[in-house]
Amino acid sequence: MEAVKSVDWNKIKSIFNNAKITKPSKKKPAVYELVSSFDIETTSYSNNGEDMAFMYIWQFSLENYVIYGRTWEEYFTFMDKLQRVGHVSHEQQLIVWVHNLSFEFQFIRKMIEWEKVFATDERKVVYGVTNQGFVYRDSYILAGYSLKLVAKNLHKHTIKKLVGFLDYSKTRTPETPMTDKEMEYSANDVIIVVDYIHEQIDEYGSITKIPLTNTGRVRAFTRDYVFYNHQKSHRKTGGTYSQYRRLMNILTIDAGTYKQAKRAFQGGFTHANANKQGQVIDNVSSFDFTSSYPTVMVSEKFPMSRASYPKINSLDELEKLMKKSACLFDIKFQGLQSKISFENYLSVSRCKVSNDCVADNGRIYSASNVTTTITDVDWWIIKRCYTWDSIELGTVRAFYREYLPKNFIKAIADLYQNKTKLKGITEKHGEYMRSKGMLNSMYGMSVTDIVRDEHTYDGEWETSSADMDKQLDDYNKKRTRFSYYLWGVWVTAYARRNLWLGILSCQDDYCYSDTDSIKIEHGDQHLDFIKRYNKWVVGKINAMCAFYHLDSKLFHPLTIKGVEKQLGVWDYEGVYTKFKTLG
Repeated sequence: MEAVKSVDWNKIKSIFNNAKITKPSKKKPAVYELVSSFDIETTSYSNNGEDMAFMYIWQFSLENYVIYGRTWEEYFTFMDKLQRVGHVSHEQQLIVWVHNLSFEFQFIRKMIEWEKVFATDERKVVYGVTNQGFVYRDSYILAGYSLKLVAKNLHKHTIKKLVGFLDYSKTRTPETPMTDKEMEYSANDVIIVVDYIHEQIDEYGSITKIPLTNTGRVRAFTRDYVFYNHQKSHRKTGGTYSQYRRLMNILTIDAGTYKQAKRAFQGGFTHANANKQGQVIDNVSSFDFTSSYPTVMVSEKFPMSRASYPKINSLDELEKLMKKSACLFDIKFQGLQSKISFENYLSVSRCKVSNDCVADNGRIYSASNVTTTITDVDWWIIKRCYTWDSIELGTVRAFYREYLPKNFIKAIADLYQNKTKLKGITEKHGEYMRSKGMLNSMYGMSVTDIVRDEHTYDGEWETSSADMDKQLDDYNKKRTRFSYYLWGVWVTAYARRNLWLGILSCQDDYCYSDTDSIKIEHGDQHLDFIKRYNKWVVGKINAMCAFYHLDSKLFHPLTIKGVEKQLGVWDYEGVYTKFKTLG
């Protein structure tokens, strides 16, 4: 591979002539089964206090043929001729992969005529189609990794991300001479992307079948599992597909439920014991959960119905309801006061609080009035953390509670087994990382926002407010939907509860927690809790397996070294001889 400035157009013409063209459907344009990648290197500087940046070299790789230039004029002259030589058009497109397209887009957006730009948020570009027929797509959101990790995780190609060859503190211009090593560094980045996309083509069979994002990859895998149990011969007219569709037709959501669920949704719990902030602590033990979110997805019960609206007249009635139903409700506390000294649960950002609120780094210690929205699982934690003078209940929604669908759980088990069995096998590292990433994404796809503003680009960014009723209606009627937004809300709630079991047990020895891990003093004194918890969580997984007639071995596969790796248990990570947290 050699980066060249003087382009051999006969070579490029030969590459196009020998390329396969795929037309994915009647309504979609044909696409070259060619892999191309684009990248730039830039210099940042401050001009009278204003941050500025400009490009000083660009690289474009068509397969493994790398072309470079130093100015935008050279780039667009090259792309104009590439279109003519390759006969690229609306009807015959060429995909150009960019690792972190949002960055390059800021530089090229006003120099290109765009037919369509798809973005998940302003300046978060997924792809852009030009009027010439080039489709710029983001390889970063597909891989979910930096270029360095993408290179490391390739399993059919051997290439490393070069580091240390470019001094980013040096201001460069298109006139700045570049060494051979610097040129190799620049060309290396686009070759990594080309090699990565070739491996994706091998996996999916065509460049047109590669999903837009890593989450899209997980959706495709899970959809195939839950609808067809990975047996493509199953027709949509019967079997697993019909059963699953009947369930999805039941699991619909209205605007009021969606708004309340959005208010209740929280992520992981990351915080520190206020009594230990800033201190240097000796011999702090670290424990973490084995796949925290996947664990609760297979072991816990979730909303499995539309919302009902029971008439609740007292807290006692609500408590009785929560024993048999998943509950979502608004609540107002008067005279809220923490009753433990080592941690606080409620987040200021998720509540409406009175002006006299006392907060510990964003977590509520006390307040005369606190209004929030929670699930029955949050309530379990709050009761153990706070006292209050009185409460007022707002809207209460209740849901039938049951395990997630069997095939959904089997999909999680499949990914967990792959992650466990492939770990440590050098030649399988790429497959291991893919299984690990997909396993971690199983939760995320369940709680993706249903209602989102539309972000469009037409010379400038414009945002159109979401039509909630229409988007919810589309969500409810979507024939390929296989998850329910409320599942994701409860996943994080269950995971927080499991973490808080450790926090409450360790009490003053608790130092810090981060979603699925806990740091504690005197770790040996808390091993009985760890053992009890591990036995409890294994029992919950076994109960689910008995319910669905699944083999419990699915959830404790063997590693390459023959070690059993049980899903969900606390793992001992080791001891920090010196530990300090700023909160």
